[in-house]
Amino acid sequence: MQAGTRRTSPDAAVAARGPSAAFRPEIEGLRALACVLVVGYHVWGDRVSGGVDVFFVLTGFLLTGQLLRGVARGGFGPVEVARRWSRTVQRLVPATGVVLLVTAAGALLVLPSSRWGQTSRELVSSVLFVQNWQLASDAVDYAAQHRSASPMQHLWSLSVQLQVVLVAPVLVLAAVRWARWRGVDPVRSMAGLLTVAFAGSLACSIVLTAVDQPLAYFHTATRVWEFALGGLLALVVDHLRLPGRVRLAAGWVGVGGLIACGAVLSGDRLFPGVAALWPTGCAVLVVLAGRTGDRWSADRWLTTGPAQRLGGWSFGWYLWHWPLLIMTLAATGADRLGLIDGLVVVLAALGLAVLTDQGLDRALTRRLRRPRGGLRPAGLVALAAISAVTVVSLVWQAAIRPPALAIDDPRYPGAAVLAGAEADPLPAIPTAVTATDDWVPTEQWDCTPLTRYPDQLVCVQPVVEQPTRRVAVVGDSHAQQISGSLLTVGQQLGWQFIALIRGGCPFSTAAESNPGDQTCVDSNAAVLDEMADLQPDLVVTMATRNARPGLTEQTPTGFVDKWRALDELGIPVLAFRDNPRFEESQLECWEQAGRPVGAPDTAIGRDVGCGGLRSDIYATDPPWLAVPDLPGNVTFVDIADAVCDAEYCPVAVGNVLVYMDDNHLTATYSASMAPLVAPTAVQLLGDF
Repeated sequence: MQAGTRRTSPDAAVAARGPSAAFRPEIEGLRALACVLVVGYHVWGDRVSGGVDVFFVLTGFLLTGQLLRGVARGGFGPVEVARRWSRTVQRLVPATGVVLLVTAAGALLVLPSSRWGQTSRELVSSVLFVQNWQLASDAVDYAAQHRSASPMQHLWSLSVQLQVVLVAPVLVLAAVRWARWRGVDPVRSMAGLLTVAFAGSLACSIVLTAVDQPLAYFHTATRVWEFALGGLLALVVDHLRLPGRVRLAAGWVGVGGLIACGAVLSGDRLFPGVAALWPTGCAVLVVLAGRTGDRWSADRWLTTGPAQRLGGWSFGWYLWHWPLLIMTLAATGADRLGLIDGLVVVLAALGLAVLTDQGLDRALTRRLRRPRGGLRPAGLVALAAISAVTVVSLVWQAAIRPPALAIDDPRYPGAAVLAGAEADPLPAIPTAVTATDDWVPTEQWDCTPLTRYPDQLVCVQPVVEQPTRRVAVVGDSHAQQISGSLLTVGQQLGWQFIALIRGGCPFSTAAESNPGDQTCVDSNAAVLDEMADLQPDLVVTMATRNARPGLTEQTPTGFVDKWRALDELGIPVLAFRDNPRFEESQLECWEQAGRPVGAPDTAIGRDVGCGGLRSDIYATDPPWLAVPDLPGNVTFVDIADAVCDAEYCPVAVGNVLVYMDDNHLTATYSASMAPLVAPTAVQLLGDF
């Protein structure tokens, strides 16, 4: 009789299939190297280093190993998933909460008040660990691209990491239960899950990076493949038997390639598509090399005492370096730091990381007793940190909520001063705190995607009665803001406005703002088709661009082509001259010149050193006068006299701030321009 073969359950075989639970010092050293590169390139290089991509791979590697060992112990179910969530939160939140509280306090003390609104919003998104989605939204919102960097911007990567770490155990639980139900190897099931995640996410990353790189950079779906790559590595790392020389070479190629990545690749434009395979591949090579024991190996350097300590402090170092950098730049007014002051920021961040590690993660855990059946000390700290930051963020949001604007108050005539009105000096409106949110509220109208091009919204202004006229506002955010000069008159006359706005995409046959942006061209083609269906009584758009010192204002051929297409449809066009653009935020210039919230201003405000000479911005004759064969359906509005006097284009006029940043009018000032520009539209529509 043949002896029976002993069979093991699929779960029992898992323990030997994943990576060893033994500490891997080369990974700690790799984490240190990645953090050095992130901090260094942020402070001095103003480039993407690839270090964050390494963090994602290592997180996927370690997480998969932990999950495999959990499956091997048996009983991997909802309770185990909940415990893993708890451990993740307790590990990440206490230090993050402390950094957020300190950063919020620093922002109030150091940052100009014009940046408080955005900072408070990012504080909330950081507390909720959805900072990457906040930045993704800002990235596709052209207005947000003109705001100075937030001191919490770097927490996008932590948000992505937490989102993946919270979802991954649930997916693994589903894969394991499916494997048990089918009686197959759980490791094979997990490998299939990781392979699908890797391939699908990488494909998404490549496509979205080519189409909309700013959105792709922060999108969770475009980053999942990096975690999955680490997970696949965890499944094979202890089963590959590479020759010693191959491992030696792999270690140095990985380290050298990672160091060179930020210097060679323009990560701020290429990542996270195919380019991200460079740093992630380097991380894989270092992990595969492992500990060679060779005195000339890369892992010998990675496992030194300083590298190990730096790796242990890397999380705190990453948390602290960015807020300190942004606060220093704001306090000094510098665009970037030199060697010495940059080194001070780097060392200060490292010192705070050590204090955070020693004083919070360790001291609290040692001194606080764990309540029986209750939370761990780290859990209590995490709960306290979340609560404190949430309260701070909500109070902050309430404190800076915009008050009702006083544009109807005769003390705030705005643009009318340029036409001869008088105004006694008063604190300007909107305040510096609220000006960055002073948009013409087209996005608050009834917005739906275009059927022909779902990425383009059409927003219809709600009206009570049947409108007397329908006015379409098309183009970019400059068209959106200039339409504010027509809204009040339009409301009085029963007009209905329909906005088809796409940030950074003027109404043209070409991609004027971002050459090669086919999405802009396609969107404008869909908008033109929509005009053919809507047949509005008037289309409002821009007539020029590049009204800026050092550039020549022009009326692009693509603009004229669109006007001609509208002429063929029998639709009249009201085209506005562009407002001035500047190299720096006029709002921050206003504050730095000593005119913060509540300070008395002059009625014109040219004495503060902001704004610019009219002759440097506008030519005497508008550029459309030099365009041959203009279509007959276009009426032009030259706003130069509504934003500049005979010599100067100031930052404040008639006690109203003209600009919210370096190139956008405030909605309040745009509304004050109505007496100067609206009569042209009224006469054109026959309502004069």
